[in-house]
Amino acid sequence: MKVLKYLLIFIPISIIGEFMNLTPTVMFVLAALSIIPLAGLMGEATEEIAFYTGSKVGGFLNATFGNATELIISIFALKEGLFDVVKASIAGSVIGNILLVLGASMLFGGLKHKNQTFNKQVIEVSSSMLLFAAIGLCIPAIFTYTISPSLLNTKYEGLSIIVAIIMFIIYILSLVFSFYTHKDIYSSEPEDDGHVKWSLKKSIFILAIATILIAIESEFLISGVDSLSETLGLSEFFVGIIVIPIIGNAAEHSTAVVMAIKNKMDVAVEIAIGSSLQIILFVAPILIFLSLLSTPMSIVFNSFELVSLIVSVLIVNRVASDGQSNWLEGVQLLSVYFIIATGFFIL
Repeated sequence: MKVLKYLLIFIPISIIGEFMNLTPTVMFVLAALSIIPLAGLMGEATEEIAFYTGSKVGGFLNATFGNATELIISIFALKEGLFDVVKASIAGSVIGNILLVLGASMLFGGLKHKNQTFNKQVIEVSSSMLLFAAIGLCIPAIFTYTISPSLLNTKYEGLSIIVAIIMFIIYILSLVFSFYTHKDIYSSEPEDDGHVKWSLKKSIFILAIATILIAIESEFLISGVDSLSETLGLSEFFVGIIVIPIIGNAAEHSTAVVMAIKNKMDVAVEIAIGSSLQIILFVAPILIFLSLLSTPMSIVFNSFELVSLIVSVLIVNRVASDGQSNWLEGVQLLSVYFIIATGFFIL
């Protein structure tokens, strides 16, 4: 995290660059380098707030604001009408979290501790919920591929909205499940893993400032997507599914790996799977609802995105089902991620 703070220098540089009318590609790079430390600062602020609110509420805030960067970037992409980028970033965040983040966590954690364990009950609940969420995300696409094109104009936009509403309701119910009716499953031994560095007011202030700056940088970032794609010969799918999720979740990714190295695999797994769940059940529906204010966006993925999502969820369910992990399982997850990334690169 200390290394990331050095990247904060790119915030004033990017703002100056905007006034100097630098090329969109340069602005994309400057914005990306600015968002990474801001996301880390946002995560640090929520961790400090957790000392005052308690670990359970703090964990929820951490997961929510951990995806706030992704949500803000997607909102600006939505505003620009870059629906393919928005949908690709949703799929990319899920794939990146459960393959790249979890894979790296299992690899580096396993290299240090050989075999690691995590709460099997929690993972069973999260994994089954993830499978349901992925199916819900894929149904509109399967619908469009199997229904006569003449019927799509009247039915398929409404299907995306209904699926979004159902997923959002499931998200609310999952909070009730974990916070109230089955909170004993999620209970863990309290850990004294640090001390308060910031006051509550300072933490909230930093969180607010980081959120505002991320919104500003996100506009710079999205304005450079087309230019970056043309300059480097990258497809919008690759930028959305690989580049943007890595930028938005870099700090969260590093936290999961650090937790795994500290042999806190429960935390690492929860960051990876929990964040993916929130992307599908909370971020995606919110984006669908916001799109209704102008041009409605459907959650219809292309065939490769669809297969990538399902394969990623299935392999993670298989790997995490025994409540244990090792470095070889990490390598397997990373291998699948890089194969998928290569596919999108040449798409």
